[in-house]
Amino acid sequence: MSRSKRIPLSYFPGCSMATTAKENNRSLIEFCERIGYDLIEVPDWNCCGSSSAHSVDAELAQDLAARNLTLAPKGRPLLAACPNCMLRLRGAQRHLAEVPDAQQRCEARWGRPVDPNLKLIHFFDLLAGADMKGLNKTSPGLKGMKFVPYYGCMLARPPAMRHEPNHHGLMEKILSDLGAEPRRWGYGARCCGTFLSVVRPDVVGAMVDAIFRNAAAAGADCLVTACAMCHMNLEVRSTLQNRIPVLHFSEALALAVGEGNGKDWFSRHLVDPRPLLRSARLIA
Repeated sequence: MSRSKRIPLSYFPGCSMATTAKENNRSLIEFCERIGYDLIEVPDWNCCGSSSAHSVDAELAQDLAARNLTLAPKGRPLLAACPNCMLRLRGAQRHLAEVPDAQQRCEARWGRPVDPNLKLIHFFDLLAGADMKGLNKTSPGLKGMKFVPYYGCMLARPPAMRHEPNHHGLMEKILSDLGAEPRRWGYGARCCGTFLSVVRPDVVGAMVDAIFRNAAAAGADCLVTACAMCHMNLEVRSTLQNRIPVLHFSEALALAVGEGNGKDWFSRHLVDPRPLLRSARLIA
């Protein structure tokens, strides 16, 4: 899957991947570099509004997301890996296209034009249809890893965006192409309770514990997540004493191409995945 000509993409990391999930951010960038994409971070980006902004002030949330669209250079696709961020950015793009005078108001507010044809790409869009079996011929792969995929609920977009692809099944396909063994379970799209995490940790703890119990019952050694916010919530809110590790999808991909050894990603996890990875000979 290596490319002779590198492809530049604008990149919106979002708040979680720039702070609490730096390991997600770093592994994503390094994996993309290995497969021929250069991620160029959007300068002076701001929160996309997926925190409390969209429930407190809808107009503010639209403005926050739209400002990021004005910062993206024209003619270069904009990539995001966080499902929440992608949802807000695509929602803002729809708003600018469908609401009369919305684009003019946006451009007047921020003093910059917004490209109406800007292509928004989720990380899954980048990987859909990719030949990971070809990549596996020249990389260590993930043989020995038994996992369950955890997509969370944000990829299941609201009705107005129901035609957007959600790519459920993509993590299983790609990671199995790379040698890992997906386990069947019924909790891959179950909400982890992220937005109740602060106000009702008692409710969220029970939701998260059920996810871990079902992952273990499925015979998985680890969970692989599609969302940095879900990842943090799973690690922080579980009340179980013995939990299996949680890996970001980008970390698993980086491992598969030999980018696991010597990295400080795994020290940031509350449930240390290194014993598991060493036992599977994925790191030294």
